Amino acid sequence: MSAPGRRRMRFVGVSTGESSIIRVFPPWSRLLGLDADLVGLDIPVDAPRAAYRAAAAELRDDPVCAGALVTTHKIALYEACHDLFEGFDDFARACGEVSSVTVRGGRLWGAAKDPVTAGLSLEEFLPPGRFADGAEVLCLGAGGAGTAIGWYLARRAEAPRAMHFVDTVPGRLDRLRRVVGAQADRTDVRTHPADAAALTALLAGLPRGSLVVNATGLGKDRPGSPLPPGAVLPAEAVVWELNYRGRLDFLRQAQAQQGARGLTVVDGWRYFIHGWSQVIAEVFGAAVTPEVVDELAAAAGAVR
Repeated sequence: MSAPGRRRMRFVGVSTGESSIIRVFPPWSRLLGLDADLVGLDIPVDAPRAAYRAAAAELRDDPVCAGALVTTHKIALYEACHDLFEGFDDFARACGEVSSVTVRGGRLWGAAKDPVTAGLSLEEFLPPGRFADGAEVLCLGAGGAGTAIGWYLARRAEAPRAMHFVDTVPGRLDRLRRVVGAQADRTDVRTHPADAAALTALLAGLPRGSLVVNATGLGKDRPGSPLPPGAVLPAEAVVWELNYRGRLDFLRQAQAQQGARGLTVVDGWRYFIHGWSQVIAEVFGAAVTPEVVDELAAAAGAVR
C-alpha cells in the first residue's frame, strides 16, 4: 500500500507481482517526481463480469488512486464497466478496450494507448520500405494488442497490402474485422480460426520479409506458443514477440530459425517501456518526451 500522503497507481493484470514494473516503477517515480507507489490488482483470465466491476469501483473509490494501467483485461474491463466511466478517448471507443484509467475527483476516464504504443515500438525496428515489395502481416492473437497493431498499421502511410489475424475465439475475430476493417482502405484484412495445419500453410504462403507477431499472451500468462511445432517462418521476416517475460516459447522458436531464415527477432521489452511510459504520462500528466523515454529505458534496464 502507499505511504500516507503519497499517490497510488494501480496495475490491473493477471500476475502483476512477476512483472518487471514492480522493480522499475520506484526509480521511474523518483526520476519523474511523481511521489507515487504502484500496487497490483490481479484478476484471473476469463473472470466473471462482477470481478471487473469490483475492480473499477475499487479504483474509483480510492481517494489516493491517480489511475491504472490495464494489461490482459483491456477488452473485458471495457465491456463490463463502460457505464462506470465518464468518457473514453477515440481509440478506446473504436477498439472497445481500455488500457489506461485516470481517476479524477472520484470519476473514471478511460483511454486505449495500445495503438500509440504499437506505433512507437514498430517504428523502432521496422525498416523503411518494409511493405513496399509486398510483405504482409501475420498477427497471432486478435485481442486488444492485436487489434491495436492492426489499427496502427492500417493507418500508417506505408500500409501493408494484407494483414492476417489468427485467434481461437471467433468473437474476437469478428470484432477485429469491424474495428480494423473500418480503417483499412488500402489493406486487405483477413481473419482465420486457429488451426495448426491451416496456420502452417498460411506461414508457407507469406511473402519474404513479412511481419509475424505473437499477440496471444502465450508464453507469459499461459504456457505454450501459438506456432505449431515445426512451423517455418517466412524468410527475412521481422518476428515480434510482445512478451518480455515468462517462458517465451514463441521467441525461442523464432531464435532457433533466426540464422537459417535471416530473421529479425524482437522481444517485448521496448513495447513494455513505451506502454508504461505512455500510461504514466496520461495518469499523472507527466511530460514524457523521447529523451525522457530514453532515460526511463536506461533506469529500467538497470533493474531488469
